[in-house]
Formats: sequence, C-alpha cells, structure tokens
Amino acid sequence: MPKLRRATAWLIDFALVLAAASALAVLTFHRISALVTDVPELATRGGWDLLTSRGDVIDASEGFGIHVWEKVVRDVEQAFGLLVVATFLYQWATLALAGRTVGKALLGLKVTPSRPRRAALRAAVTTTADVAVYALACVLLVEGEFVLSVLVWAVAVVIFFLNALPVLSPTRRSLADRLAGTAVTGFGLSTPAATPPVRTF
Repeated sequence: MPKLRRATAWLIDFALVLAAASALAVLTFHRISALVTDVPELATRGGWDLLTSRGDVIDASEGFGIHVWEKVVRDVEQAFGLLVVATFLYQWATLALAGRTVGKALLGLKVTPSRPRRAALRAAVTTTADVAVYALACVLLVEGEFVLSVLVWAVAVVIFFLNALPVLSPTRRSLADRLAGTAVTGFGLSTPAATPPVRTF
C-alpha cells in the first residue's frame, strides 16, 4: 500500500531525528550539570556579586540565580537550534545527493526531481512541519511565555497536518512536494503526470 509505505518511510526518518534529539538532550544535560557542579566558578561568581552588591545580599543572590538560569536557558535554546539545523541538513543532503532519505531508500521510494534548490525548499518545509515550529514552542516555554508557547504548539500541529494530509489525496503530494515542485515515486507509485487519463467511450 503506497500510503503505508510513505508513512513508514516518514517514521524511519523521524526516528533518526528523535535519535539526534536524544543525543542533544544528553549533551545539554551534561552541559547543565557541569555548570551547576562547577563549584569554583559558582563561588567566584557568587562572591563577586556579593562584593558589588553594597551589602544587598538578597539582590546579589537573585542576580546570581538569574545568571545561572540564563546559562541553562541558553544551553537549551542552542540544543533546539542545533536540532533544527541538523534536521534540515539531513533532509537536504540526502535529497540533493541521492534523491531519497534513509526512510525512503529503505522503502524503495524516491523524490523527483532532486535538484539541490528543490531539495533545499522541500527540506525547509519538511523541517518546519516536523521539527522547527515545535522547537520554537519549547523555547518559548523555557523563556516563560506559556500562553504563546501553547499557541505556537497549536500552529505546529496545524502545519504538520497541512503537510501530511495531502499525501492521502489522489495526487499523494505533501505540502513540501507542492511547494518544491517534487513528487515521491517508486515501486507501486506514480507521479500525477505519469498517470494516464481515464477515457470513457
């Protein structure tokens, strides 16, 4: 079944994205742990804040806590940014070089045409629908923008379905395919142009 094959190919590719996300999460956890357990740096920073506070210990401790939190937020934001970039590069490089991602290759599917510019546009739309908007929602949540984060999550879900649901149509072209001018072909699949018109006499 063509639709099942495309869904399976997407799941394989998304599993690779999740693996990258897991690796970045572990790396970010270690960066944050190193920050919190770096006692000499924390003591130096805390001591300096206290010395320059003119005796306002509460203000100094608040400033020190804000400094540590800002570093944690920056590390998390960098991880999400790297995930978006890595996802785009994976999609673009595999499509531009081979005309297929790992998931599509395993399922015998190919994206045509696979010229670098079309591959870049398709990769950008796919990355936006699958990862980038969700990453933005998570960053907003870490920044404390709860309501805006929920709204962006809702937009992310809408964009995901706008990209995915057209695959169920007779043309089987996702939003990424339509914007990039590509189509997914392979054994048992045909592009809309290759499908002969039905004539009745």
